[in-house]
Amino acid sequence: MGAQAVPEVDPQRPSGARVYDYYLGGTHNFAADRQAAAVALEAMPDLPVVVRTGRAFLRRAVAEAATAGLNQFLDLGAGIPAAGSVPEVARAVRPDCRIVSVDLDPVAVVHSRRVAADDPGQAAVLADLTDADEVLTAPGVRQALDFDLPVCLLAVAVAHFIPDTERLGRALERYREALAPGSWLVMSHACEEDESPHAKQILRIYNHTTSPMMLRSRDEFRALFGDWTLLPPGVTAAADWRPSRDPAPDPRPSRGEIIVGAAVKPGLGETAASRTRRAHADGNLSAISVPERTWP
Repeated sequence: MGAQAVPEVDPQRPSGARVYDYYLGGTHNFAADRQAAAVALEAMPDLPVVVRTGRAFLRRAVAEAATAGLNQFLDLGAGIPAAGSVPEVARAVRPDCRIVSVDLDPVAVVHSRRVAADDPGQAAVLADLTDADEVLTAPGVRQALDFDLPVCLLAVAVAHFIPDTERLGRALERYREALAPGSWLVMSHACEEDESPHAKQILRIYNHTTSPMMLRSRDEFRALFGDWTLLPPGVTAAADWRPSRDPAPDPRPSRGEIIVGAAVKPGLGETAASRTRRAHADGNLSAISVPERTWP
């Protein structure tokens, strides 16, 4: 991985990944990131709750995918490593899990590489996720992941930072084509059906960062899954996707809900994902719970 150069970082321009890190209580951010976050919080004080709710969904989805038998994860827009990371959650269920993280932010990639260290089951790639062929052929990806077997593709809290819907759709289609039957696609997206003033203010703030943001409707979000089969409960608010039984979860965001979903690639025979759907129907996985209070 050392052969892939990482460009210099401009600390004067806020980054979506570093602002997100700040919301989670991280320290890998600069003054410009904290200033942008402060302005956003004035417009939407419950934004950290929204972020944590989305983060909790990610952990639950990863735990469910690993429980269903998937042991390969391709994390698009992975961001800066934080407590309750994809490798941490996945390997708590399946220690043999292999994870590749992808991000366009150099700070995120540098810290991901430091966390991965000499772990042969992890790789961190500096790439634009909308260039699917670059990601799929990047150094470390083919070594870490076997695309003849199911992969859990994660695009959580990142699609709303890609304003070009056509380019995003083409990239996701390419990933779906490359993955084996039984693979999962897990996504979340900022959604504001009524275009409220606070949402427009948040958009203006992020448009001055390295990560311009846009909102999409539920129908637009659903279309990003293509012809893959949505797993229950379908497209829903983050807090409502197979909620954990944590006795003291964060209060539901009062506005600006994150919508989420997970889908499986159809194939021959019973895949790990279909076994998961059947198990949920039988009630066998209803007790799956990721400790929400352990991680921010």
